[in-house]
Amino acid sequence: MRRALTITTLISAARIVARRRRAIDFAGRTVVITGGSRGLGLEMARLFAAENARIVLLAPNQTELDRAAKELQGAKVLPIACDLRDASAIASTVNEIRGWSGTIDVLINNAGVIQVGPFETMTAADFQEALAVHLWGALELTQHILPLMTRNGRIINIASIGGKVAVPHLLPYCVSKFALVGLSDGLRAELSRRQIRVTTVCPGLMRTGSHIQAWFKGQHKKEFALFALANGLPLFSTGSRHAAQRIVEACRYGDAFLLITPQARALHLANALMPNLTADILSWTARLLPDSRGASTEAKTGRQSRSALAPGFLTRLADAASARNNES
Repeated sequence: MRRALTITTLISAARIVARRRRAIDFAGRTVVITGGSRGLGLEMARLFAAENARIVLLAPNQTELDRAAKELQGAKVLPIACDLRDASAIASTVNEIRGWSGTIDVLINNAGVIQVGPFETMTAADFQEALAVHLWGALELTQHILPLMTRNGRIINIASIGGKVAVPHLLPYCVSKFALVGLSDGLRAELSRRQIRVTTVCPGLMRTGSHIQAWFKGQHKKEFALFALANGLPLFSTGSRHAAQRIVEACRYGDAFLLITPQARALHLANALMPNLTADILSWTARLLPDSRGASTEAKTGRQSRSALAPGFLTRLADAASARNNES
């Protein structure tokens, strides 16, 4: 027993030393962030700017990008409007980045879309949209950027605990995040010989303010109220700045995997150790959520789904995050 403890201690110490040796400084390095104009992407951009990195912000909306770039005034920022569903737009964007910086040190695949509602209200187009952004857009951009990536580069894929455990009323999101987790894990092994480190990030609920930008189906007002409430209460979610700090540190050290929030870690562990019980609990949870009977399949934004319940006192933290992170 004593020998086993000694071996375990030595292995842990060796891993700590190896992790410290992998650490990189972001000053002067080029960091590309998709979905960088708002939410978690903007939070990460603030942290990289504080470390004097050169930042490329990618998002579909130029107005939002310009607003984010203005906030980061003093940092070297290149805002580029790019639709990740368009392969030709990705190619031209990478050419523009090449002309601006020559090389790329960090790629953060953060762009996302969220559709909330019962499975019966979702269409094939909803699944295709989620996969187009979370999987195919991330893959296409990674393939174009790899030739420009420096030795000891970093690729960070922002997946979700929903990419490890499928949760009710987020099926297109979960399917696409499962795909991103698979891509990320595979890339980590494949790119290790080039000294490029890939990190898979699986956060739980975060107060980024994204509930305003999400799409809701079925009984959309009820769906929005529940989603905003879960994103707004500290019991269920974590602050976006805290999440961004954890991700930036994982990027610095080239960690393989990052789970954010105790709730996400608990769900991940429960699903690994007790998959049948976890499945039962998720099934019971689904029965408590608004059903699809008599509900429209039309998608509505968070702004269109407001009610007497949300926004309100219990969603105030999530609503404050929307204003701070360029979401509102």
